[in-house]
Amino acid sequence: MSKIIKFAMMGFALAFFAWGCSKEKPETDPNPKTAEAPADSLLNLDALIADTLSADSLARLEAERLEAERARLEEMINRLMTEDVYFDYDRSDLTENAKRLLAQVAEILVNETRFIVTVEGHTDARGTEDYNISLGARRSTVVRDFLVAYGVDAGRLMAVSYGKERPKVQGSDEAAYSKNRRAHFRVSIANNE
Repeated sequence: MSKIIKFAMMGFALAFFAWGCSKEKPETDPNPKTAEAPADSLLNLDALIADTLSADSLARLEAERLEAERARLEEMINRLMTEDVYFDYDRSDLTENAKRLLAQVAEILVNETRFIVTVEGHTDARGTEDYNISLGARRSTVVRDFLVAYGVDAGRLMAVSYGKERPKVQGSDEAAYSKNRRAHFRVSIANNE
């Protein structure tokens, strides 16, 4: 009987071995893959990175553009505010030099519509206060009218007179008087953007 048990055991082991070998093994990829995100989300991530980089770049470029624009406007304003239109004694008509200067000012104002300009009329110290206020008003008005005729919107220009109250140069001689007979520009920038 022991031969029968041994024989049965061997048969059982052989059957078990055969059964184990006959099962198909699952295919294995020689390059195992890790869990992958769907292609859509990878594209979205790339787009997000590109958007972030381009947004940062765009923000930097826009800041640089605004700074350059601010510097350009500041230079124009400084140029306008340092140039005065000078007049002859007791006169309010424009000289040829004044017309050339005003043509340059008008070009700037036609092209830069954000500038609001106050034209200040000034006189020298001679004459009465009332007369000088009137003369200063005629001077600022003739400058404003020239700019309007050149194409500057009249709504952006205001004429005022200070007469002899705000001299540019102190003194009681012709050198000082000639610097005080003038129209001066005050420039501001409108917030219409």
